[in-house]
Amino acid sequence: MKNWEDLKNILVEFRNERDWERFHNPKDLALALSIEVSELNELFLWKKSEEADVEKIKDELADVFAYAILLAEKYNLDINEIVSNKVLKNAEKYPVDKAKGTSKKYNEL
Repeated sequence: MKNWEDLKNILVEFRNERDWERFHNPKDLALALSIEVSELNELFLWKKSEEADVEKIKDELADVFAYAILLAEKYNLDINEIVSNKVLKNAEKYPVDKAKGTSKKYNEL
């Protein structure tokens, strides 16, 4: 696989073969994404990071990416474009000279 578009095509084919598109409206995809993130978080609950099961992390992270990609597909969003644009916005909010080495929020810099 070379890019997000390839992943999207695989996910859409998988979804369509099972006639699941009717369940994949934006609201439910966003809820599924949130639930999968919670399942990912659960793998770290009450543990040190290094104690988390990496194989389970892979599965849950794959689910997170899958639902995020399908949500982007619903709105015809270019993942490379929207992430790149967000990094540019964050660069403005968090200039290196003010943000380097601190976890403060942009309005506290």
